[in-house]
Amino acid sequence: MQANTPTRPNIIFIVADDLGHADLGCYGGRPAEFGAVSPNLDRLAAQGLRFTEGYANSPVCSPTRFALMSMCYQYRLRGAMEEPLNSAARGKPHLGLPPHWPTLPSRLREAGYATALVGKWHLGYPPDFGPQRSGYDEFYGIMAGAADYFTHASSRGDHDFFEGEVEHHEIGYLTDLLSHRATDYVHRRAAAAREGQPFFLSLHYTAPHWPWETRDDEAVARALPNLLHLEGGNVQTYLRMIHHMDEGIGQVMAALDAEGLSEDTLVVFTSDNGGERFSDNWPLVGGKMDLTEGGIRVPWIARWPRVIPAGHTTDQHCLTMDWSATMLAAGGGTPAPSHPIDGVSLLPMLHDPAQRVPRDMFWRMNHRQQRALRAGRWKYLKVEEHEYLFDIDADARERANLASREPERLAQMRERWLAWNATMPPVPDDASVTLAYTAANMPAR
Repeated sequence: MQANTPTRPNIIFIVADDLGHADLGCYGGRPAEFGAVSPNLDRLAAQGLRFTEGYANSPVCSPTRFALMSMCYQYRLRGAMEEPLNSAARGKPHLGLPPHWPTLPSRLREAGYATALVGKWHLGYPPDFGPQRSGYDEFYGIMAGAADYFTHASSRGDHDFFEGEVEHHEIGYLTDLLSHRATDYVHRRAAAAREGQPFFLSLHYTAPHWPWETRDDEAVARALPNLLHLEGGNVQTYLRMIHHMDEGIGQVMAALDAEGLSEDTLVVFTSDNGGERFSDNWPLVGGKMDLTEGGIRVPWIARWPRVIPAGHTTDQHCLTMDWSATMLAAGGGTPAPSHPIDGVSLLPMLHDPAQRVPRDMFWRMNHRQQRALRAGRWKYLKVEEHEYLFDIDADARERANLASREPERLAQMRERWLAWNATMPPVPDDASVTLAYTAANMPAR
């Protein structure tokens, strides 16, 4: 079956949860005891473009998701000041993605796209917030930041699986259920896509976020004291969870092939932040909650056979919100005049991977009063009272602090960060930081 060549691509935005920079085979990840961990994602990278220095907007999940949706620095939205949103946000009308705020799905829908979110929302609870209040025609997934893979209960113990805003009860392993629904969506939208109405599918997995449960671990779920699962898990379980996700992505890609839509579909894969307990971030230091490279540098893979030449890698710098801006541009949408965006479209370098789009990137975290600026090869970092300057091209592991050797560069980058920060709303005193675990639970990484 051959599709007519559309003027705009279908778009599938796949987001893993807490995936480490080096967890995938195509990023140097080691095979598991059962074999290759990510053959479908490795194939996707070989067929498209792999980014070696791509970043998340935040080292923790919900702030990155605010940036993904709004195409802005997340600090512009009060809900994103929570690190991350937790169950205490329920019923608080200021802690979520405001329905009036223009989003990637709402702007694509206005441009004629069908839109769906399959998977994790984590941007506030109904009745004040929700996917279908922010631009999605369909929603199938969880509202909170995590859910058990079998019972589909949130950290509060309540059922957290929805179709629209109606509780949905379905037996099955959550990763598989999300994969099956995404595959079904491609088949359901295929005819309209071939006739010229493209679709935008957000496939936001909870894998490989805790609890540490593979497809064969239903007994673990039934005995689980709480979702944090601090007493459980291991590297092989974690890798199997990634493999289950990878299998589902393979099913979605097969559906595109079967419907003749592969050539004209932009597929983008990433993680919402760096890895957590069992992830592999080598050679990077740190992980989730850290503005060191291990907390914010994540896999980025893009495949669009009609446009992106296969088999390339790039060191183009980018943030999550840049990809949202890129998808909006690819779909022929425009930002709302009332809400200018901070994301930068990478569309030119998708057509020609040799191009570079200039990109300085800023971060801040309430947790440990962290701040960071990446500008070219240089990175300014502050953690609590300590300042650092790293040449990331030479020292991605951030071990050689050049602050004393280059005081002028340090001062200049500090001032640039302060000037940028002055353009952002301040962190309110009541913004919360929620840590899943501390050094009391496991040694520092």
